[in-house]
Amino acid sequence: MTFIWMPMLWLLLLVPLLIGAYIWLMRRRKRAAVRYANLALVKEAMGKTAGWRRHVPPALLLAALTVLIIAVARPAAVVELASSRATVILSMDVSGSMRARDVEPSRIAASQTAAKEFIKAQPADVQIGIVAFASAAVLVQAPTIDREALYQAIDMFDLRRGTAVGSGVLVALKTIFPDENFNLEGDDLRDALGLPSVGGAGVNGNVRQTGEVDGLLSATEPEKHIPVEPGSYESAVVILLTDGATTTGPDPLAAGRLAGDYGVKVYTVGFGSATGDVVDFGGRSMRAQLDAETLQAIADATEGEYYEAKSATDLSDVYKSLSSRLITEKKLTEIAFLFAGLGGLLAAAAAGLSLWWFGRVA
Repeated sequence: MTFIWMPMLWLLLLVPLLIGAYIWLMRRRKRAAVRYANLALVKEAMGKTAGWRRHVPPALLLAALTVLIIAVARPAAVVELASSRATVILSMDVSGSMRARDVEPSRIAASQTAAKEFIKAQPADVQIGIVAFASAAVLVQAPTIDREALYQAIDMFDLRRGTAVGSGVLVALKTIFPDENFNLEGDDLRDALGLPSVGGAGVNGNVRQTGEVDGLLSATEPEKHIPVEPGSYESAVVILLTDGATTTGPDPLAAGRLAGDYGVKVYTVGFGSATGDVVDFGGRSMRAQLDAETLQAIADATEGEYYEAKSATDLSDVYKSLSSRLITEKKLTEIAFLFAGLGGLLAAAAAGLSLWWFGRVA
């Protein structure tokens, strides 16, 4: 726990002073009582309910004052609250290697099932969008709360050649920020994305090759984006799943850094057995193995996390973990109201007991 107005805690020095004043007052009353010749008369005047009870209301009042002083210092603590995120983008690998059967019944089938379970677990007001990427990255379902539309989009996945993890990140970003122009003509962004220098048809050819959706890359110079703190954008997150290494498209590390500059967290999931698997796709054999280092770097650049799933059960557990993480989030929250409420209750108890036992508030 921390305090927003830390200097106000100096007021706690009043507490021992008040305790000392109370002790002094009790001793003074005792000395005054000794002056009376008839002590029995004094005891009768004090009543049968005196004794330890007379100390309870002052003790409660002192505790109330202490708690209220703490409240004035505005205490804050990290607590779990309902997430403020409105959008989750699932960016999913649909490359040919997802046909592999080292995960039963197959990587693609297991990923589809786990994605549906994840969608089902989200609050009804959270919009979910789906990006599918192979050599091309395409928004197959715009963010929506219509769960049936999401399930249908997942069921219609079509496996293709190539793996463009960077494109999967960029299309997810474009979905979150539809008004932003991720411009390849700007030198800073070209360098960030790891693309070659501008060369007319060469640039356009690269865009067509990577398969970016229409409008993702603009030929006009945009206003320069001012980077924000990685992970600071709270309205949306990206969950990216892939089973292999990048074979085409923009540099995934640069795409991850760009997501970090926009404050979007990217949670990466590496899927597949440790040894990988050989897949025959389109008449060609390929071995699909994870590039865990790149996925970890993307997560680190965006303040997200990297998860590794080696089986269908592992993947289901990963999505469950992500679901609980996204539904609730830990935030530093001011909790002064709790101390103020407790202080008020203690003060009320002190007054109530004083009235009950002694017939007065004193």
